[in-house]
Amino acid sequence: MPGPLAGYRIIDCTAMVAGPLATMILADQGAEVLKIEPPGIGDVMRHLATERGGMSAFFASCNRSKRSAVLNLRDERGRELLKKLVAGADVFVQNFRPRVVERLGLDEPTLRVLRPDLIYVSLNAFGETGPFATRPAYDHILQGMSGVAAVQGVGAPAYVRNLICDKVTAYTAAQAITAALLARERGLGGQHVRLSMLDASLAFLWPDGMSNHTILEDDVQLRPPLSTSYVMVQAQDGLVSIAVVTDAQWHGLFRAVGRADLIADPRFATVAGRSVNLVALLGELGGGKVDMKVEEAIERLSAEDVPCGPVLSLDEVATHPQVVASGTLVTSEHPVMGRIREPRPPVRFGATPAVIGRPAPALGEHTAAVLAELGLSDAEIQELCAPGVAG
Repeated sequence: MPGPLAGYRIIDCTAMVAGPLATMILADQGAEVLKIEPPGIGDVMRHLATERGGMSAFFASCNRSKRSAVLNLRDERGRELLKKLVAGADVFVQNFRPRVVERLGLDEPTLRVLRPDLIYVSLNAFGETGPFATRPAYDHILQGMSGVAAVQGVGAPAYVRNLICDKVTAYTAAQAITAALLARERGLGGQHVRLSMLDASLAFLWPDGMSNHTILEDDVQLRPPLSTSYVMVQAQDGLVSIAVVTDAQWHGLFRAVGRADLIADPRFATVAGRSVNLVALLGELGGGKVDMKVEEAIERLSAEDVPCGPVLSLDEVATHPQVVASGTLVTSEHPVMGRIREPRPPVRFGATPAVIGRPAPALGEHTAAVLAELGLSDAEIQELCAPGVAG
């Protein structure tokens, strides 16, 4: 059964994480995604982090369900081939720095002549104007500039130790592309979709991370930021995650840890009171420690309907009973990496299931087939591959 985006064709001229992950989401949902890579090593992500058989797990986790073709976009012949591919596509995605596509002649107005209803997507770090517009950047820099590091740190800024800004940009881009395709289906034609990592990261952080910087009036009543509640509870044999919001949940927590007396404490009787006195409340609850084992703590908290769970090590995640019961992770055989484990597409569609269509491709694995689909003969393909125009 085809996925919800079956029939749409996407030309993916992105590298690293944000762009490739965005198009992989759409590929899992049925879109035909062709990843265009430069000759040589291709997308550098192929060679970063843990690898086997010449392909990294990092690359595979952002590029499954796609085909790969090698085109040298510095060569006019390579650009002409790309233009032919775009003429038959629905979406073109690129994450070159601003003004690079203009120099290559692959800008939006040029490609729109070839495909008037094209969804042209530009991803970049900082946007297309401003003092940082043409500067290079990776996730670390965006964490620092968006406020993510400031919220994460205790006493001093600290990084979230995964590519949070890259990934939230990817999910934002995937949603935006789908929205643009829907608008086109409704008769609004193609359009240029622009998205920066800075904008996506700020939008992602804002509701909770910037709650004390949203209301601009002088008489605002400031509260401790939500980040202060992110405290793991130390049990005798490990850590427990607890999140409480409602009165009922707080009362359940008080009973579970043997502090039912706090239910009548006027400092903690209301949502506003607990917010103002949050630091004092945490102190009353033992400063983040409970004198029981993890399993007992979770049983007591669950009996009171308090949201809680164990803090798992990375080695424990895959075998946790809930992860296993949900079928969240799947195992398959990759042609070069061997047995691999990865998450299935997270959204479960009732009628148009998303699936892992094919394993992450080898560099240029589908170049010859793609060029043949454009009508080139075997001899013409060989002629282009010999000087490195394609490969």
